[in-house]
Amino acid sequence: MTIHPLPTPQRPRQLPVEHSDHAAMARLRRYLLDTLAAELPGRIETHQRGGPTMSADERRDLAKKILTDAVQTHSERALIANRPLLANATERQVVTQVLDELCGLSGLQPLLDDPTVETVNVNRWDQVIVQYVDGRRAQVAPIAASNDDLTDLVRTWAARASSQERRFDQGNPAVNLQLPGGARLFAVLGLTAGAVTALSIRRHGYLTVTLAELQQRGTIDAGLHAFLAAAVRARKNVLITGGTGVGKTTLLRALAAEMDPMERIVTIEDAFELALDRDPAHLDVTALQAREPNIEGEGAVSQADLVRWALRMSPDRVIVGEIRGPEVIPMCNAMSQGNDGSMATLHASSSQIAFTRLASYAAQSPERLPLEATNLLIAGAVHFVVHLDRVNGTRLVSSVREVVGADGPQVVSNEVYRPGTDRRARPVRGALRADTLDDLTAAGLDPAIAFKPDGWWTP
Repeated sequence: MTIHPLPTPQRPRQLPVEHSDHAAMARLRRYLLDTLAAELPGRIETHQRGGPTMSADERRDLAKKILTDAVQTHSERALIANRPLLANATERQVVTQVLDELCGLSGLQPLLDDPTVETVNVNRWDQVIVQYVDGRRAQVAPIAASNDDLTDLVRTWAARASSQERRFDQGNPAVNLQLPGGARLFAVLGLTAGAVTALSIRRHGYLTVTLAELQQRGTIDAGLHAFLAAAVRARKNVLITGGTGVGKTTLLRALAAEMDPMERIVTIEDAFELALDRDPAHLDVTALQAREPNIEGEGAVSQADLVRWALRMSPDRVIVGEIRGPEVIPMCNAMSQGNDGSMATLHASSSQIAFTRLASYAAQSPERLPLEATNLLIAGAVHFVVHLDRVNGTRLVSSVREVVGADGPQVVSNEVYRPGTDRRARPVRGALRADTLDDLTAAGLDPAIAFKPDGWWTP
């Protein structure tokens, strides 16, 4: 049998995406990175000379143009050297990866661009689990090529996204920061069973939200809408409780939307997340963020420090993104010393357990308050505890407690909205104190709507 040689191709063959040459992709990526590093700064400087500063979108568009031209040059050189060409789809994939690495968040960017992704858990660089807004979970493609790459990416994100120094190394093996777009990232280095970098990202789909929108989504009913809005207008201090991912921050934003736009608000967070300073509904907001110690172990600023300092900034209301330690005492002091209408969130499994959590944090504070003193402080500071739950993927308010006083080792409270059989909050007629009802009524509450027993929740 005669074997005829294959004809010599006129140009190197294009490799399909699934069989693309990884070495060729690496060469193209390196070439694009070098080209971008050489050309982008000068092009930006020329563009901005005598003109406005380029926006992030404009910089990305310029980088994409440079990369598109560079791909053409790279392909021509490959033809001359008789090297196989990558498929067009693969070239576009490499361009996108380089853009995301330098102008976005690398392999994480496609997940953050997907509006249906709510949570991203990276147990290691090649094990990425996402949770969608409908509650589904799935494993997706790796977001980095190796553990070292993932570690370098977290360091890059920390340097780019944070407004202050955020170290991520063996001396400081945990970092908590806000990514562009508002998502919150927490990463650890070398503390897992495999001594690899792991991280979790929580996204907030609603940076601006109202109680009316939460009613439409089923988080509250018409009665709770009226009740909570009146509580804000009446300047009641509110503590929002619940587990992870139940919507505490979202509810806090919705309550804040009920405030007068000209009210002076100071927010205090471990890592920026509330973003009230970026909400056009609020005109006078100072957002403060705690600071970690520098490499010499100095310069740390805690949330407790920030609460004390916030009181010197003439606030009408002080908002703590999440109480998780000694800041509980200065926060309660702020609530009871003329800053009525302040708010905070707290991790707790029920509205009743919230008081125990506050007391445990107070016991760990430098003041080391005894339980009885802590309860008196809480009773004089907090007016309402609003508890959120998650049932079959739906976030909802399940309980509201009115704090009425303290009795030795106990904080006395009335549950004015109690979980029904479906865990949704239903009003308890007559549970609200008369003077509190008068305050809320003066703030515009219609009791007939707020405490209707067969209201919106009823199927």
